[in-house]
Amino acid sequence: MRYWLFKSEPSEWSWDDQVARGDAGEEWTGVRNYQARNFMREMAIGDRGFFYHSQKDKAVVGVVEICAEAHSDSTTDDDRWDCVDIRALAPLPRPVTLDACKAEPDLADMALLRNSRLSVQPVSETEWRRVCAMGGIDPITLSGT
Repeated sequence: MRYWLFKSEPSEWSWDDQVARGDAGEEWTGVRNYQARNFMREMAIGDRGFFYHSQKDKAVVGVVEICAEAHSDSTTDDDRWDCVDIRALAPLPRPVTLDACKAEPDLADMALLRNSRLSVQPVSETEWRRVCAMGGIDPITLSGT
């Protein structure tokens, strides 16, 4: 299993919007960056990801799961752009802010801190476990700790 982070502006697509899609999930469309697209092409069903609110919240607020591998993005006729489908698994009992990530030495190399503009990015297993702990969620069961 691999781990990822998906950034969204809550005014455009929020955690609540994602949760409302239920088990069917939703396409993660609109990505127009080659590096982010390539990351989505690496994703497998069952991989996990953090759902990150950008703009004013700037916090990891939930955990999602890849439920459909990379396919053509339905929002464009341009065949260069792909997307994956994700479904909400669990909210973080305590959102993990960008400032909290910056203050955590174990997260110093996290892509979120090095390339803040990238909307889809990889997360290492160490980073995954640390952010889950900071957010009050067990990384295996996804229940509150």
